[in-house]
Amino acid sequence: MAIKNAFYAQSGGVTAVINASACGVIQTARKHTDKIGKVFAGRNGIIGALKEELIDTSLESDDAIAALLHTPGGAFGSCRYKLKNISENQREYERLIEVFRAHDIGYFFYNGGGDSQDTAYKVSQIGEKMGYPITCIGVPKTVDNDLPFTDCCPGFGSVAKYIATSTLEASLDIKSMCETSTKVFILEVMGRHAGWIAASGGLAGQGEGQPPHIILFPEIPFNREKFLERVDQCVKDYGYCVVVASEGAQYEDGRFVADAGAKDAFGHTQLGGVAPALANMVKQALGHKYHWAVADYLQRAARHIASATDVEQAYTVGKAAVEMALAGKQALMPTIVREQAKPYRWSIGEANLSEVANQEKKMPIHYITDDGFGITQDCRDYLQPLIEGESFPPFENGLPKVAHLKNQLVEKKLRTDFKL
Repeated sequence: MAIKNAFYAQSGGVTAVINASACGVIQTARKHTDKIGKVFAGRNGIIGALKEELIDTSLESDDAIAALLHTPGGAFGSCRYKLKNISENQREYERLIEVFRAHDIGYFFYNGGGDSQDTAYKVSQIGEKMGYPITCIGVPKTVDNDLPFTDCCPGFGSVAKYIATSTLEASLDIKSMCETSTKVFILEVMGRHAGWIAASGGLAGQGEGQPPHIILFPEIPFNREKFLERVDQCVKDYGYCVVVASEGAQYEDGRFVADAGAKDAFGHTQLGGVAPALANMVKQALGHKYHWAVADYLQRAARHIASATDVEQAYTVGKAAVEMALAGKQALMPTIVREQAKPYRWSIGEANLSEVANQEKKMPIHYITDDGFGITQDCRDYLQPLIEGESFPPFENGLPKVAHLKNQLVEKKLRTDFKL
């Protein structure tokens, strides 16, 4: 078998551990130089392939690649760019083939969530439909934890740990001041259609009256009256109320509580802030003093408090993707299989990209309490092992050390530029 180069790219919103997957891909490829030549990383995801902007990772030292394991963000740049079907936009696919052929690329690894796995599946079809053989493996990543067929998604465990920790710590602050100051605190977290991240806030409290007192899930229709009634009752019973709200909280008719009226590059509704919307309801109806916060990028960038389980899984799916490709497998995504709950044991499985693409895994209804405002013991048992273990980065001068890559582009071989 001839030696071929590999293309790796990051896609969609980044995580605290997506670079750990990149580390897994690159380090594993470097152990198989008899089959894989260089690993080229797309600058800003699939756009890097279309624009022939390929980063030569072979120019990075082993230490620099190893440092990706404890570096958040996307080391090579990411993007939100969804390839259309071949029948709708053949020029994009012809361009991909031109670039892959020009740089002798025979392996394609795409690291992302549901839309990204859709892109990976479409690229896997190139070989069949346009006569260019390329081995394509998707690498799972999403903080939303909504990919099907995998027990959990790399990136989620660390966000869950951050949100559970932040909920716990902020709750102690509110509890300390509630007699004369803030009585309601609302933490807005990510999660457009699936409430996994919001649910993780529930790990902060164990017993009756412990915060968070209210969790708002996308899976449970938002009822303004019930929400306000519960907030007021918590303030009367405990002196304060802590709310963890998913950005995707929505009314019975499907309208988002925080609908800002715009769309993103994937056609998703742009959400404008559920926390201030809820805070305004509390102010108008109840008059309680409130504070709200949006975890936003902080929750997905917090490598300093990453889950050791998540870091290990993120690295392993990157490693497994390369091993699958070298074994001749095609159009697959490595998955995480929960072998045992207590003590937690997991292994690597696989799923067909054709079945993974464009599906969302929502929270099972039995993970949500009957009143719609909390998590059940089953949910707690599912979430707990995913946040366990600490994987602190090295620190220098009081700050985390991160990878500093050269990210040098290879020389372009095609004469024409590509306009997106």
